[in-house]
Amino acid sequence: MKEKSYTELMKIAEMKRNRLKENFIQDLYIDMLLTEIQLTVEKEKLLQRIDLAIDLRDKKSFLQLSSQLREVNKKFGT
Repeated sequence: MKEKSYTELMKIAEMKRNRLKENFIQDLYIDMLLTEIQLTVEKEKLLQRIDLAIDLRDKKSFLQLSSQLREVNKKFGT
């Protein structure tokens, strides 16, 4: 059985490190995408509920929902 040279071992180790970096970046991107989708859905639901509160002239609900929307916007970075 032929043993690998030091150079070959270093190349293999570097390839493994690069794969780990790529996987980390891909996982991070997926996590960011899922978080954005979740916040977008939550925001849309709140906006619909705010519209309903306005239509019903429900000031208490409107203020509560508006506060929740501000919190979602903070998470969203807006």
